[in-house]
Amino acid sequence: MKKLIALFAVSTLASTSAIAGVALSGSASVSYDDNGSAASTTTGLTTLTVTGTAGGTTVAAGFSLEGASIVTDSITMTSAIGPITVVADLFDEAVLYDASAEGSDDGTGDKRTDTAESNGQSVAVSLAAPIGDASIGLDNSGDITVSGTFSGVTITHTIKDGSDTTTGAASIAGMDISLTNAAGASTWSIGTTVSGVALTLDSENDISATFGLTGNTMTVSHVGARAEIATDATNYSTAAVAAYTTVAVSRALTSGATIAATYSTLDDSLTLKASVAF
Repeated sequence: MKKLIALFAVSTLASTSAIAGVALSGSASVSYDDNGSAASTTTGLTTLTVTGTAGGTTVAAGFSLEGASIVTDSITMTSAIGPITVVADLFDEAVLYDASAEGSDDGTGDKRTDTAESNGQSVAVSLAAPIGDASIGLDNSGDITVSGTFSGVTITHTIKDGSDTTTGAASIAGMDISLTNAAGASTWSIGTTVSGVALTLDSENDISATFGLTGNTMTVSHVGARAEIATDATNYSTAAVAAYTTVAVSRALTSGATIAATYSTLDDSLTLKASVAF
């Protein structure tokens, strides 16, 4: 009997040690949308992430808790060997795609097929080495990234085959400014706070203002018009969208949940949403 008790104690300690390296997190939400003149809908979304850590290696698995079964969304393993970082995608999304399950060209940008590059199992290897005030990174796809901060300006340049990307970011006179040039196309964004109101503006004519209102948080946003995005090798087309404005009011409850109400001029709809993260 004593041996059985000792064996049980050892197994309990081993289990406790293993659980100590595992972290659980997730979120849940339920939304009611009156959809303007269309029929109203109620939707829910619950996610769970399991993260296991052993030394310098981390495995993270994401799941959607919907319907009659748990759906796997992603599984990745990240490990470091000196200056080399290895990230392995252990989940092959090909199992989610067949002739009946693939998306359709309804203008929402659905995936049209599964590809080994974007969705299958893969291993990415990257090397980061500091050189003076800058660092140089190299990954297994051949992309080279040089980044560093000089006189308060952070510059990142990624060398790709035919699609180099350069990003510059700095805080100047209370404004956070970011400029990006990707394959010759430039975008920018500016953020600042004036009298307690957080303002953002970008090159796509999007502007938002966030401020406190009697214990609530109100965000007023204007989204600029978007042109149609044509179908490509992996996604169907995304329909053009006219400019619209949203007003959202949210409040954190003592229960730990957050409740939000959002009105959109795009379809004259009001959405009520309760959410919690853990």
